[in-house]
Parts: sequence; structure tokens; C-alpha cells
Amino acid sequence: MFNQATSLGGTSTFATTPSTANPMRDFEVSSPPDDSVSSLAFSPGSIPQNFLIAGSWDGNVRCWEVEQTGKTIPKSMQSMQGPILDVCWSDDATKVFMAACDKMVKCWDLNSNQTVQVAAHDAPVKTCHWIKTPSYTCLMTGSWDKTLKFWDTRTPSPMLTINLPERCYCADVDYPMAVVGTAGRGLIVYQLEGKPQEFKRIESPLKYQHRCVSIFRDKKSSPAGFALGSVEGRVAIQYISPPNPKDNFTFKCHRSNGTPNGYQDIFAVNDICFHPVHGTLATVGSDGRFSFWDKDARTKLKSSEPMEQPITRCCFNHNGQIFAYSVSYDWSKGHEFYNQLKKNYIFLRSCYEELKPRTKT
Repeated sequence: MFNQATSLGGTSTFATTPSTANPMRDFEVSSPPDDSVSSLAFSPGSIPQNFLIAGSWDGNVRCWEVEQTGKTIPKSMQSMQGPILDVCWSDDATKVFMAACDKMVKCWDLNSNQTVQVAAHDAPVKTCHWIKTPSYTCLMTGSWDKTLKFWDTRTPSPMLTINLPERCYCADVDYPMAVVGTAGRGLIVYQLEGKPQEFKRIESPLKYQHRCVSIFRDKKSSPAGFALGSVEGRVAIQYISPPNPKDNFTFKCHRSNGTPNGYQDIFAVNDICFHPVHGTLATVGSDGRFSFWDKDARTKLKSSEPMEQPITRCCFNHNGQIFAYSVSYDWSKGHEFYNQLKKNYIFLRSCYEELKPRTKT
């Protein structure tokens, strides 16, 4: 079982991976993408199995089945006409949506293994999220054409288009809330009940470019706010309606320890995800590390050893037993630091215990 560390493998699993590439000795996903990983998503809890999908700059989306032993079985792959920027699942786990630089979103029907175009923009599509509400279901897409569109997926025109102040850089959805981060440090919260509409604009708590955003829930399991990551090694915890103004705070992360030559190396926060059971969070960065945090106790639970390359994305499976993270170049240091010989990896870690909140003494 994934919740027992023993099944996460004898040493034989790691025979093919140099230890420097896998310093945390986690499970390596077989047949990884040929280029940097842009997006990761586990199948929803509506099915008993765990499937993992990954989108890549190689223009492909791959699907694996993850067994309880930690073994991964490549199931299928679909391609688009440009680098993939985002992927998401339908709520019933029968379909995968793929957003790409070819300005399209396609729906991959996993049963028939066919794809069909379901959305289009005037520029690359940066985000896609499936929305299921009591009164409607739709696909939300955010693009560099400065629009947010909502699609029925059965008709070629969007059911709603919302203009953004700038290009969409990151987004998250947890009904009835959606949040979008844009270029120029724009931050907009939408409410999705009835029909999607702007709820409020928030002045960014961060001074540098937005990189990733993730909605968190309160103790009653209702969406209450979001964590926002920037390129400057910092995360903001922001409540939509904070019970106390001091509940909103920022913390530094993904920075070098100490200051050699009087300078500190500061890295981008590439992704943030919240644990579905504990409500704690993981961050991953251009420094090649993942960290686990308890936002309520304002404390770090764990930090990984550094990988050989940046960590680009991360996600938890539906019951919070598995933490997946992708190691590949994020171009944060420019083309001269790109090394074609360095392989891309996706690793799986048994994480349920490590993400338990810090107990109050």
C-alpha cells in the first residue's frame, strides 16, 4: 500500500537512476517525457485507481497507471501541435483536457482514446480547469490573449468570455471559487455559483511576477483563500475575507542557505499544492527542492535534498497518499544552462505522514 513506506520499494527500483538525480530515493515514473514537464495531475477520487497525467514541452500528454507498489505502467499518449502548458481531468475521470501553445484545448476521451478540440484562443492557452457545479459543468481556459473563457465543450463557441487586465499566468478552481493571476501582478477572484462572475480584485501581496496559485479550504472544507507563489522565492497566504487581517502573510522559500559573497540565491516558486486531507502544502522551486509547510502553525515540515535540475510541477493524489513531482529544466537561467543530456524525471513519494500538521504543544 502507498501509505506504508515499506512498499515504496526495495533498492532495486533505483538501480537505473544515479543517486544524485534521485536524492530522496523516491519512485521513478517509467518512460518520462522527452522535454520539460509543464503540468501534472492525478485522477480524481471518483475512480479507485490512481492515474497520473503529465503534459510536456515536447507537445505530448502521457498517462500512467500508478500501482499500490509504486510501479508505474505507461497507458497511452496524445499529441498536440505545440508545447503543452496545462492538463486537467473531468470529474468522472473519463476525460483529460490538454491546453497548448497551438492556441487550442483538446479533450482526450480515455475510453475511446480519441481527441477532439473543445476550446480556442487567439494566443497560447496557459491554464485549463474543469468546473462542476450543481447547475452547470464547463471547462475554464485562461490564455495569453488576455481572456478567460468558459466552454460547454459540446458547442464550438464559449458560453462566456471574461476579459482579463493582462495575460493569464496562473489559475486555480475549487467550486464555488476561481482565482486568476496575470502579468503585471494582477489578481482576480471569481465566484462560480449560478454563473461565473468577478467577485473582487486583490492588490498583489507580492512585488514580483506571479508564478503559481492554489486555493485552500478552511476547517469546514469550504474554499477560504489561496497561496500565491512568485519568481522571487516567496509565497503569500491570502484569505478572501480574513477573520483577522494578520491571517494574511508571506514567507520566503526556495532560497540558498547563507550568503556566499554577501549574496543570497533566490529561486522561483514553480508550483504550490495543498494536501487534500491535512490542508498542509507543498512548494517546489527552481532550486530543485520541494518543501512541505503547515501554514496555520507557520512552520516548515520538511525540505528535500536538491535535485540535479529544477522541480517544475507537483501534485497529490486524491487521498493524499502520493506526492508527485517533476524534475526538468525550467529555463530560469536561460538557454546556456540547458543540458540536453540531463533526463527529465517524475518521482512519486509516499507522503501522508510527512504532511501531517504540526501538533500544538
